[in-house]
Parts: sequence; structure tokens; C-alpha cells
Amino acid sequence: MTQGLVVASHGRHVLVETPTGERLLCHPRGKKNHAVVGDRVKWHPTGDEGAIEKVEERRNLFYRQDEVRTKSFAANIDQVLLLVSAEPDFSESQLARALIAAEAEHIQPLIALNKSDLVEPFERAWTKLLPYQQMGYGVLPLSLRLSKDVDREQLMKRLRGKATLVLGPSGAGKSTLINLLVPQAQAVTGAISQALASGRHTTTSTTWYWVDAERTTALIDSPGFQEFGLHHIDPMQLPALMPDLKPHVANCKFYNCTHLHEPGCGVMAVAGSAITPNRYRIYSDLFAELSAPKY
Repeated sequence: MTQGLVVASHGRHVLVETPTGERLLCHPRGKKNHAVVGDRVKWHPTGDEGAIEKVEERRNLFYRQDEVRTKSFAANIDQVLLLVSAEPDFSESQLARALIAAEAEHIQPLIALNKSDLVEPFERAWTKLLPYQQMGYGVLPLSLRLSKDVDREQLMKRLRGKATLVLGPSGAGKSTLINLLVPQAQAVTGAISQALASGRHTTTSTTWYWVDAERTTALIDSPGFQEFGLHHIDPMQLPALMPDLKPHVANCKFYNCTHLHEPGCGVMAVAGSAITPNRYRIYSDLFAELSAPKY
């Protein structure tokens, strides 16, 4: 059997890259061998295609889960780049959800704020992200429209030698960022679509791009999303995954405190000061959502 890296997927078909850089269409053998982008797999040839015999153990899996389905983005990644823009205004709730999903899988997140050339909207958005900087998250200013060399170099410093999943809402500039760092991205995507769909036009759900010829730095492009479900997270685990809440849990009077109404709650004592009103509201809304009966 040969080892390989899954670099794209469409339905049950995946594109696997060999250690020498060749790519071929593979099909999972059995339900257990369903692979996602970033998976290391063992496969063997079947004609001019391949059959996946085994998916190697994953270091991590970044995914979201709503009430009815799970959506996997990528496996075995080093960090998640959460790209938001100064305009249109980004959803802090969606950002918080993606950060919680990253924390749950022990994946390093990096927040990038695009459109620094729009002075007033950028200042407003930057202020909105100050609490995240205080929590220890990296926050990077960008102007992808102007594609300044200094921005590109600052970004590459954070990406070099890592496999980075890029997430962002529509209009944030995700395609611009991918095309800036991977000039051949459109050609690669075209080749992948052709390989996965035998010439029919298709959009792959997630795509792995090498930024450098040595194949040490990778960007993983992911589809946009309207909602980011966290139904795989136990509501009682939320404070441990939110860096502004976590330090205050030890001060709670009760070990099973929900931080919503209990007397002697260490989290509620600092809600509105050490924890911003907006962040506490995000927590309480999420707790209610994840505690609701599942039908």
C-alpha cells in the first residue's frame, strides 16, 4: 500500500497526492475509510484510480455540527485563519463559534482583519476585536485589496511551515487572499474539478494548496457558511473553551455552576468588566442553544 495526502474532496470521491507530488482520484473502501482534506491515507491502485484502505489516525479534525448534520472542514491542520473584514461588519457570534471549535480541537487560531484601507470602518472593527487580543489571540491587520508587500510578509510569517485552514464569511476577501498567496490557485482548482468530476463542472468543498515549491506551507480553502453549529460541544464545557471565562470558573461557589443564575458565581461577578457584555451574551445564548432538547 502507498501513503498519500487527501488534497480535495467531492462527495465520496477524494483526490490523493502521493509523496512524489502526483495526484489521483481515490474512492474509500467501506464507510470507515471516508476521508477528508488533510487526512493521511493508505491506498492501492485499481486501474488508473485508487482505493483507500485506511485513514491514518488524525491529530485533529476541525468541524461544525448543527442539529442534523456534521460538516468536516479539514484534518491534521496547524492553525485556522479566521478572516473577517471591516466592511461589511462581521458577526462576533460566528467568530466566537469558530474560535470555540478550534479550542476544542487544540488548533491555534489566528484572526485577520481585512480592509485596513477603510479608515473609519476599520477602527470600529479593530475596537471590536480588542477583547480577543486581550484573550491572547493573534489579530492581524490586512489590506488585501491593495495587496501591500508588508501585509503579505506579515501574513507569511504566521503561515510559513504550517498547514492553515482559511475560514471567512462572504465578502471578507478569502478568494483574494488565496489568489494572492497561491497565484496558480485557479489553475489548480480547475484541474481538481476535472479530476473529481471527470470533466463536469463542480465546486470542491475544501481544497489544499501548496504555497511553496518545497510543499512545507499549505493553505486550505473552505466553503463559506451562514451558520456555525456547535452541537458537538457539551454546554458545560463552554467556559473551558472561552479564554475570558475560563480563569474565573475556579471562583464559583458550586462545581456545576452554569454561570447564568447561581449565587457566588465567579464568572457572573466579572461579567461586564473582565468579560465584555457582548461576550457574556454570546456565552449565555450558546449555553441555551446547546442545552435545548434535541429531537
